[in-house]
Amino acid sequence: MVYVLLGTGFEEVEAIAPIDLLRRAGIPVCTVGVTGKTVAGSHGIPVVADIEIGQMDLTDLEMIVLPGGLGGVASARASEPALEALRFAWENDRYVAAICAGPTVLADLGITDGKAATCYPGCETGMGNARMQPGQAVVREGKLITGTSAGCAIPFALALIEALKGKETAKTVADQIVIR
Repeated sequence: MVYVLLGTGFEEVEAIAPIDLLRRAGIPVCTVGVTGKTVAGSHGIPVVADIEIGQMDLTDLEMIVLPGGLGGVASARASEPALEALRFAWENDRYVAAICAGPTVLADLGITDGKAATCYPGCETGMGNARMQPGQAVVREGKLITGTSAGCAIPFALALIEALKGKETAKTVADQIVIR
């Protein structure tokens, strides 16, 4: 199961594009409301999450995804259950992915220490001891996947698919959406 954390103020494109493309690839995805069942994104678009944060079953977690958006990132930082889920995923060798300002939460938890990563331009000071890869849309090192911004949401989503189901499945989805 892929859990996507949605906190009030999350960046809609960074959440919805990966959710959509992962589901197109046949990967089970569950949206998780960090701040309630209905969560408003950074542009006021309300999304009804599949479950609330306390309902996560970490035993079936394959990947956890944290979209950016300053409000969404602040919501995740303020939620001990969200932080615990991210820690659990990393400590139990599951994929941990974040985009935009989201990787700074991973840095707070020490997940990016010594790892290649990217984030939204200007957030680098919040990346601790990560080995920053400026100019990269997506960076993957082992089970850590980071993305730069809303404009990189599709390459980020395709990297998530590749990690879970391989290059051929990611290519099939890219072809379905006619990515150029």
